[in-house]
Amino acid sequence: MSEVMMERGTVGHLAGWGWRDLYTLCKPRVVAVMLVCTLVGMLLAAPLPDPGAVIFGLVGIGLAAGGAAAFNHVVDRRLDALMLRTARRPLATQRMPTPLALAWATLLSACGIGLLAWQVNLLTAWLTLGSLIGYALIYTAFLKHATPQNIVIGGVAGAAPPLLGWTAVTGQLGPEPLLLMLIIFAWTPPHFWALAIHKRDEYARAGVPMLPVTHGEAFTRLQVWLYGWLTVAVTLLPFTIGMSGVLYLVGVTALNLRFMVWNWRVWRGHDPQAPLAAFWFSIRYILGVFGVLLLDHYGAAWMLAG
Repeated sequence: MSEVMMERGTVGHLAGWGWRDLYTLCKPRVVAVMLVCTLVGMLLAAPLPDPGAVIFGLVGIGLAAGGAAAFNHVVDRRLDALMLRTARRPLATQRMPTPLALAWATLLSACGIGLLAWQVNLLTAWLTLGSLIGYALIYTAFLKHATPQNIVIGGVAGAAPPLLGWTAVTGQLGPEPLLLMLIIFAWTPPHFWALAIHKRDEYARAGVPMLPVTHGEAFTRLQVWLYGWLTVAVTLLPFTIGMSGVLYLVGVTALNLRFMVWNWRVWRGHDPQAPLAAFWFSIRYILGVFGVLLLDHYGAAWMLAG
Protein backbone atom coordinates (compact mmCIF):
# COMPACT_ATOMS: atom_id res chain seq x y z
CA MET A 1 0.00 0.00 0.00
CA SER A 2 2.69 2.49 1.02
CA GLU A 3 4.77 1.69 -2.09
CA VAL A 4 1.75 2.29 -4.34
CA MET A 5 1.03 5.59 -2.61
CA MET A 6 4.66 6.65 -2.96
CA GLU A 7 4.64 5.73 -6.64
CA ARG A 8 1.43 7.69 -7.25
CA GLY A 9 2.82 10.65 -5.34
CA THR A 10 5.97 10.57 -7.43
CA VAL A 11 4.04 10.46 -10.70
CA GLY A 12 1.92 13.40 -9.60
CA HIS A 13 4.99 15.24 -8.43
CA LEU A 14 6.66 14.80 -11.82
CA ALA A 15 3.57 15.75 -13.80
CA GLY A 16 4.92 19.12 -14.90
CA TRP A 17 6.54 22.35 -13.91
CA GLY A 18 5.00 25.70 -13.17
CA TRP A 19 6.02 29.29 -12.65
CA ARG A 20 6.50 28.58 -8.97
CA ASP A 21 9.34 26.23 -9.97
CA LEU A 22 11.07 29.04 -11.83
CA TYR A 23 10.75 31.12 -8.68
CA THR A 24 12.15 28.24 -6.60
CA LEU A 25 15.20 28.00 -8.85
CA CYS A 26 16.15 31.53 -7.74
CA LYS A 27 16.47 30.49 -4.06
CA PRO A 28 14.43 33.54 -3.01
CA ARG A 29 15.21 33.30 0.72
CA VAL A 30 18.95 33.23 0.09
CA VAL A 31 18.67 36.09 -2.39
CA ALA A 32 16.60 38.10 0.12
CA VAL A 33 19.37 37.86 2.74
CA MET A 34 21.92 38.84 0.09
CA LEU A 35 19.88 41.89 -0.89
CA VAL A 36 19.58 43.00 2.73
CA CYS A 37 23.39 42.90 2.99
CA THR A 38 23.61 44.73 -0.35
CA LEU A 39 21.27 47.46 0.92
CA VAL A 40 23.39 47.84 4.05
CA GLY A 41 26.42 48.46 1.87
CA MET A 42 24.47 51.09 -0.06
CA LEU A 43 23.22 52.89 3.04
CA LEU A 44 26.67 52.91 4.63
CA ALA A 45 28.30 54.24 1.47
CA ALA A 46 26.39 57.53 1.46
CA PRO A 47 24.04 59.32 3.91
CA LEU A 48 21.41 59.72 1.19
CA PRO A 49 22.26 57.37 -1.69
CA ASP A 50 20.83 58.09 -5.11
CA PRO A 51 17.42 56.36 -5.33
CA GLY A 52 18.09 55.25 -8.90
CA ALA A 53 21.35 53.58 -7.92
CA VAL A 54 19.62 51.84 -5.01
CA ILE A 55 16.63 50.58 -7.01
CA PHE A 56 18.48 49.54 -10.16
CA GLY A 57 21.35 48.18 -8.09
CA LEU A 58 19.10 45.97 -5.98
CA VAL A 59 17.12 44.76 -8.99
CA GLY A 60 20.22 44.04 -11.04
CA ILE A 61 22.09 42.30 -8.24
CA GLY A 62 18.93 40.39 -7.31
CA LEU A 63 18.45 39.15 -10.87
CA ALA A 64 22.08 38.10 -11.14
CA ALA A 65 21.90 36.34 -7.77
CA GLY A 66 18.75 34.52 -8.86
CA GLY A 67 20.52 33.50 -12.05
CA ALA A 68 23.51 32.19 -10.09
CA ALA A 69 21.14 30.21 -7.86
CA ALA A 70 19.44 28.71 -10.92
CA PHE A 71 22.85 27.72 -12.35
CA ASN A 72 23.51 26.05 -8.99
CA HIS A 73 20.31 24.01 -9.41
CA VAL A 74 21.42 22.94 -12.89
CA VAL A 75 24.93 21.88 -11.88
CA ASP A 76 23.81 20.18 -8.65
CA ARG A 77 20.67 18.49 -9.98
CA ARG A 78 22.01 14.92 -9.56
CA LEU A 79 23.49 15.68 -6.16
CA ASP A 80 20.24 17.34 -5.02
CA ALA A 81 18.31 14.18 -5.85
CA LEU A 82 20.44 12.24 -3.34
CA MET A 83 19.86 14.58 -0.40
CA LEU A 84 16.65 14.79 1.60
CA ARG A 85 16.95 18.57 2.03
CA THR A 86 17.04 19.17 -1.74
CA ALA A 87 15.32 16.12 -3.21
CA ARG A 88 12.10 18.00 -4.04
CA ARG A 89 13.76 20.72 -6.10
CA PRO A 90 12.41 21.08 -9.66
CA LEU A 91 15.45 19.58 -11.41
CA ALA A 92 16.11 16.94 -8.76
CA THR A 93 12.62 15.53 -9.34
CA GLN A 94 13.01 15.92 -13.13
CA ARG A 95 9.69 17.72 -13.41
CA MET A 96 11.43 20.62 -15.16
CA PRO A 97 13.62 20.16 -18.26
CA THR A 98 17.26 21.04 -17.65
CA PRO A 99 17.54 23.16 -20.86
CA LEU A 100 14.65 25.32 -19.64
CA ALA A 101 16.33 25.87 -16.26
CA LEU A 102 19.61 26.68 -17.99
CA ALA A 103 17.87 29.20 -20.26
CA TRP A 104 16.15 30.76 -17.24
CA ALA A 105 19.47 31.06 -15.38
CA THR A 106 21.12 32.63 -18.42
CA LEU A 107 18.27 35.09 -18.93
CA LEU A 108 18.25 36.23 -15.31
CA SER A 109 22.02 36.60 -15.20
CA ALA A 110 22.22 38.50 -18.49
CA CYS A 111 19.39 40.84 -17.51
CA GLY A 112 20.94 41.51 -14.10
CA ILE A 113 24.46 42.20 -15.38
CA GLY A 114 23.10 44.22 -18.29
CA LEU A 115 20.92 46.37 -16.03
CA LEU A 116 23.86 47.08 -13.73
CA ALA A 117 26.10 48.07 -16.65
CA TRP A 118 23.37 50.25 -18.16
CA GLN A 119 21.86 51.97 -15.14
CA VAL A 120 24.42 51.65 -12.32
CA ASN A 121 28.11 51.41 -13.25
CA LEU A 122 30.53 49.06 -14.95
CA LEU A 123 32.51 48.34 -11.78
CA THR A 124 29.45 46.88 -10.06
CA ALA A 125 28.51 44.96 -13.20
CA TRP A 126 31.96 43.37 -13.46
CA LEU A 127 32.15 42.56 -9.76
CA THR A 128 28.68 41.00 -9.87
CA LEU A 129 29.67 38.93 -12.90
CA GLY A 130 32.78 37.76 -11.06
CA SER A 131 30.69 36.76 -8.04
CA LEU A 132 28.24 34.91 -10.28
CA ILE A 133 31.03 32.95 -11.96
CA GLY A 134 32.69 32.31 -8.60
CA TYR A 135 29.54 30.83 -7.08
CA ALA A 136 27.85 29.12 -10.01
CA LEU A 137 30.92 27.65 -11.69
CA ILE A 138 34.07 27.76 -9.54
CA TYR A 139 32.37 26.79 -6.27
CA THR A 140 29.41 24.68 -7.38
CA ALA A 141 30.99 22.85 -10.32
CA PHE A 142 34.53 22.44 -9.00
CA LEU A 143 35.40 23.41 -5.41
CA LYS A 144 32.35 21.80 -3.82
CA HIS A 145 33.50 18.39 -5.03
CA ALA A 146 37.26 18.95 -4.88
CA THR A 147 38.17 19.97 -1.33
CA PRO A 148 36.71 20.04 2.20
CA GLN A 149 37.79 23.70 2.29
CA ASN A 150 35.24 24.40 -0.46
CA ILE A 151 33.10 26.71 1.67
CA VAL A 152 36.12 28.75 2.79
CA ILE A 153 37.55 29.31 -0.69
CA GLY A 154 34.15 29.72 -2.32
CA GLY A 155 33.02 32.07 0.44
CA VAL A 156 34.55 35.03 -1.38
CA ALA A 157 31.70 35.06 -3.90
CA GLY A 158 29.04 34.78 -1.21
CA ALA A 159 30.61 37.61 0.78
CA ALA A 160 30.32 40.13 -2.06
CA PRO A 161 26.81 41.67 -1.52
CA PRO A 162 27.76 44.60 0.78
CA LEU A 163 30.73 45.36 -1.47
CA LEU A 164 28.44 45.40 -4.50
CA GLY A 165 26.02 47.68 -2.69
CA TRP A 166 28.82 50.10 -1.84
CA THR A 167 30.18 50.24 -5.41
CA ALA A 168 26.66 50.61 -6.83
CA VAL A 169 26.33 53.90 -4.93
CA THR A 170 29.90 55.22 -5.06
CA GLY A 171 31.33 53.64 -8.20
CA GLN A 172 34.59 52.88 -6.37
CA LEU A 173 36.22 50.47 -3.96
CA GLY A 174 37.62 51.28 -0.52
CA PRO A 175 38.66 49.70 2.80
CA GLU A 176 35.18 50.01 4.33
CA PRO A 177 33.32 47.82 1.80
CA LEU A 178 36.19 45.33 1.82
CA LEU A 179 35.80 45.09 5.60
CA LEU A 180 32.06 44.45 5.23
CA MET A 181 32.94 41.69 2.77
CA LEU A 182 35.50 40.28 5.22
CA ILE A 183 32.84 40.03 7.94
CA ILE A 184 30.66 37.77 5.78
CA PHE A 185 33.72 35.81 4.60
CA ALA A 186 34.74 35.02 8.20
CA TRP A 187 31.13 34.24 9.22
CA THR A 188 30.44 31.80 6.38
CA PRO A 189 32.45 28.74 7.63
CA PRO A 190 30.89 28.52 11.12
CA HIS A 191 27.50 29.27 9.58
CA PHE A 192 27.67 26.56 6.93
CA TRP A 193 29.70 23.93 8.78
CA ALA A 194 27.06 23.89 11.51
CA LEU A 195 24.55 22.85 8.85
CA ALA A 196 27.04 20.41 7.33
CA ILE A 197 27.36 18.65 10.71
CA HIS A 198 23.59 18.28 10.86
CA LYS A 199 23.52 16.98 7.25
CA ARG A 200 26.72 14.92 7.45
CA ASP A 201 25.13 11.57 6.53
CA GLU A 202 23.43 13.08 3.47
CA TYR A 203 26.68 14.62 2.24
CA ALA A 204 28.45 11.30 2.81
CA ARG A 205 25.86 9.38 0.77
CA ALA A 206 26.12 11.96 -2.00
CA GLY A 207 29.92 11.75 -2.02
CA VAL A 208 30.47 15.45 -1.29
CA PRO A 209 33.73 16.05 0.62
CA MET A 210 32.33 18.40 3.23
CA LEU A 211 34.53 18.84 6.29
CA PRO A 212 32.45 16.61 8.62
CA VAL A 213 32.68 13.81 6.05
CA THR A 214 36.44 14.02 5.39
CA HIS A 215 37.73 15.04 8.84
CA GLY A 216 34.98 13.93 11.19
CA GLU A 217 32.46 15.76 13.34
CA ALA A 218 34.81 16.47 16.25
CA PHE A 219 37.28 18.31 14.02
CA THR A 220 34.48 20.24 12.32
CA ARG A 221 32.97 21.26 15.66
CA LEU A 222 36.36 22.63 16.69
CA GLN A 223 36.58 24.58 13.41
CA VAL A 224 33.14 26.08 14.05
CA TRP A 225 34.39 27.25 17.46
CA LEU A 226 37.66 28.68 16.10
CA TYR A 227 36.11 30.37 13.08
CA GLY A 228 33.48 31.77 15.41
CA TRP A 229 36.21 33.59 17.32
CA LEU A 230 37.67 34.81 14.03
CA THR A 231 34.24 36.21 13.16
CA VAL A 232 34.07 37.96 16.53
CA ALA A 233 37.47 39.56 15.94
CA VAL A 234 36.54 40.73 12.45
CA THR A 235 33.23 42.23 13.58
CA LEU A 236 35.13 44.41 16.06
CA LEU A 237 37.24 45.96 13.28
CA PRO A 238 34.62 48.58 12.24
CA PHE A 239 34.89 50.09 15.71
CA THR A 240 38.68 49.70 15.76
CA ILE A 241 39.22 51.64 12.53
CA GLY A 242 36.66 54.32 13.39
CA MET A 243 34.05 53.17 10.91
CA SER A 244 31.50 52.85 13.73
CA GLY A 245 31.00 54.07 17.28
CA VAL A 246 30.04 52.92 20.75
CA LEU A 247 26.47 51.97 19.80
CA TYR A 248 27.81 49.44 17.31
CA LEU A 249 30.35 48.14 19.81
CA VAL A 250 27.66 47.49 22.43
CA GLY A 251 25.27 45.90 19.95
CA VAL A 252 27.82 43.68 18.25
CA THR A 253 29.25 42.57 21.61
CA ALA A 254 25.81 41.35 22.68
CA LEU A 255 25.36 39.55 19.36
CA ASN A 256 28.82 38.00 19.58
CA LEU A 257 28.14 36.67 23.07
CA ARG A 258 25.03 34.87 21.87
CA PHE A 259 26.79 33.73 18.69
CA MET A 260 29.62 32.16 20.67
CA VAL A 261 27.24 30.50 23.12
CA TRP A 262 25.76 28.59 20.19
CA ASN A 263 29.21 27.85 18.75
CA TRP A 264 30.30 26.56 22.16
CA ARG A 265 27.31 24.23 22.24
CA VAL A 266 28.26 22.97 18.79
CA TRP A 267 31.89 22.49 19.86
CA ARG A 268 31.01 20.57 23.02
CA GLY A 269 28.87 18.14 21.04
CA HIS A 270 26.50 17.26 23.86
CA ASP A 271 23.35 18.58 22.16
CA PRO A 272 22.53 16.91 18.82
CA GLN A 273 20.17 19.78 17.96
CA ALA A 274 22.80 22.48 18.54
CA PRO A 275 24.31 22.52 15.00
CA LEU A 276 20.99 23.17 13.26
CA ALA A 277 19.95 25.73 15.89
CA ALA A 278 23.33 27.45 15.55
CA PHE A 279 22.90 27.55 11.78
CA TRP A 280 19.54 29.31 12.02
CA PHE A 281 20.77 31.72 14.68
CA SER A 282 23.80 32.60 12.55
CA ILE A 283 21.48 34.02 9.88
CA ARG A 284 19.83 36.29 12.44
CA TYR A 285 23.28 37.09 13.77
CA ILE A 286 24.73 38.40 10.50
CA LEU A 287 21.60 40.46 9.83
CA GLY A 288 21.86 41.81 13.38
CA VAL A 289 25.51 42.79 12.91
CA PHE A 290 24.68 44.82 9.82
CA GLY A 291 21.56 46.17 11.50
CA VAL A 292 23.46 47.64 14.47
CA LEU A 293 26.08 48.95 12.06
CA LEU A 294 23.33 50.89 10.30
CA LEU A 295 21.81 52.09 13.58
CA ASP A 296 25.18 53.35 14.73
CA HIS A 297 25.89 55.02 11.36
CA TYR A 298 22.62 56.88 11.08
CA GLY A 299 22.39 57.54 14.82
CA ALA A 300 25.69 59.36 14.66
CA ALA A 301 24.55 61.25 11.55
CA TRP A 302 21.32 62.38 13.24
CA MET A 303 23.23 63.54 16.31
CA LEU A 304 25.57 65.59 14.15
CA ALA A 305 22.63 67.03 12.21
CA GLY A 306 20.89 67.98 15.44
